[in-house]
Amino acid sequence: MSAVPLSTPALPRTVGQLRAVGHEPRSVKAELRDNLLAALHAGGDPWPGIVGFDRTVLPQLERALIAGHDFVLLGERGQGKTRLLRTLVGLLDEWTPAIEGAELAEHPLAPITPASVRRAAELGDSLPVAWVHRSQRYSEKLATPDTSVGDLIGDVDPVKVAEGRTLGDPETIHFGLVPRAHRGIVAVNELPDLAERIQVSLLNVMEERDIQIRGYTMRLPLDVVMVATANPEDYTNRGRIITPLKDRFGAEIRTHYPAALEQEVALIHQEADLSAGVGAHLVEVVARFVRHLRASPSVDQRSGVSARFAVSATETVAAAALRRAALTGESPAVARPVDLGSVPAVLRGKLEFEHGEEGHEEEVLEHLLRRSIADAARARLAGLNLRPLVDAVVDGHPVTTGDQVPADEVLATLPTLPVLDEIAGRLDMTTSQPAGWIASAVEFALEFLYLTQQLGKETEEDKAVYG
Repeated sequence: MSAVPLSTPALPRTVGQLRAVGHEPRSVKAELRDNLLAALHAGGDPWPGIVGFDRTVLPQLERALIAGHDFVLLGERGQGKTRLLRTLVGLLDEWTPAIEGAELAEHPLAPITPASVRRAAELGDSLPVAWVHRSQRYSEKLATPDTSVGDLIGDVDPVKVAEGRTLGDPETIHFGLVPRAHRGIVAVNELPDLAERIQVSLLNVMEERDIQIRGYTMRLPLDVVMVATANPEDYTNRGRIITPLKDRFGAEIRTHYPAALEQEVALIHQEADLSAGVGAHLVEVVARFVRHLRASPSVDQRSGVSARFAVSATETVAAAALRRAALTGESPAVARPVDLGSVPAVLRGKLEFEHGEEGHEEEVLEHLLRRSIADAARARLAGLNLRPLVDAVVDGHPVTTGDQVPADEVLATLPTLPVLDEIAGRLDMTTSQPAGWIASAVEFALEFLYLTQQLGKETEEDKAVYG
C-alpha cells in the first residue's frame, strides 16, 4: 500500500525503532473510541460541518462508536449521511505505521498475510515501516447492481496462477475493497442495492472477520469498521436487505432533515458556492421553500427533498443575479426576489411528485414559492408600517423590475422615504449600501405587499410593474 510522505523524519522507520518507542498495536474500533472520548472530554467538536444532528443523530452515533459497533445510517436522500460517514476519518490517528511494500496496510507488529508473516520472520527488527495518513484509511463504495464479490472481497488472480502458483496458494488471491481497507473504515452507500448474493459475501467479514474466495477460506483477522447508508424503505425484511446482514450491524441510526429553519439556513450558508451577493432574506425564502416542499402532499415524501435542493436553489438565484450584471453592467451583482423565479423551472427535475400531479408540477412549485416569500417577509417585516411605500407607489411612482432590469431602474421612480431605511434595517442592511442591496430590500417589501393584496402587479414579457 502506498503511503503519504512522512510529515516528519523523526517517525520510526523499522520495526526495531517502533518497538523502542513503546508503540503498541491498537484496533481501529479502539482508536475511534479513544479519540472520540478524548475530543468530548476536551470540549472539541468531533463532527465539523455537521448541522442539525447535535441532539438526535450524533449522540446515537457516539454511543455506537464507544460500544465498538458497526452501524448503518438510515435516511432519505440528501440528509447528510455520506458527509457524516466521511467525518469519521477525523477520529483516526493522523499517522499509523504499516509494513512498507505490503499489499494490505498491515501493522508491522501484527502481520496477517502469509507474505508479510514470512517477511517479518526473515527481517526481524529490520522490517521497514511506512506511515499511512488517516485520509488513506477510509474506503467508500456506492452499491450498484453490477458490484461483484471480487470488487468487495477479492478473487483468484489468473496472472499469479499463470506464474506457476497453485489455486490453493493464498498468494494467488487479488484482494477486494474490504481486505484492502484493513485497519481502516469501509463505507457502503445504499447497501440494499447490493444483490443478495453480494450481501451474503459480507456476512463472514462482519462476524468472523475472515474472507472466502471461490470456496477457499483464508483466515485473515481483518481489522475493519463496516459502516453503511440505506433508505429506510429498503432496509426492512420486505425490502432488499437480507436479515442476517441486518443482524450483524450493531446499531441502526436514523438521520433526518434539519428540524429548524435556522439549521436549514446555516446549511445553505455552509454548503452553497455563491457567485453573487444573496441577502439573508432570500436565503430564508429558499429555506422556507424547501421546508414547504417537504410538507406538501403533492411531493413524494418517500423520495424526500434533499438538502442539496436548497443549496442548488440558492446557487441558481446567485447565478441569475450574475447573469443580469453581465447583461446590464450592474455592479456588484446582487440577487433580488425576481431571481427566485428561476428556481422552479431549473430544479423541478430534482423532485418527485405524487401520482395525479402530472402537468401541475410548476403550478405547485410557484404556489409554494409565493407562500415562502410571504412567510419570510411576514417574519422579517412584522409590525413595520409599510403604508407610506404603498401610498408612494399608488400616487404615481410605479416600480419596474425584471431579470434584466438593473437596480438603479428599480429605485429610480421612488421618492426618498424614511420607511426604506426601516425596511433595509429589518433585512440587515443600510441605505448606504450599493443600489443592488437596497433594490433587493425594496423589491422584497413590494412583493410582500402584492402577495397580501395591498398592491397590484402587472407582468409583461420579462418585466413586472408594481402599481
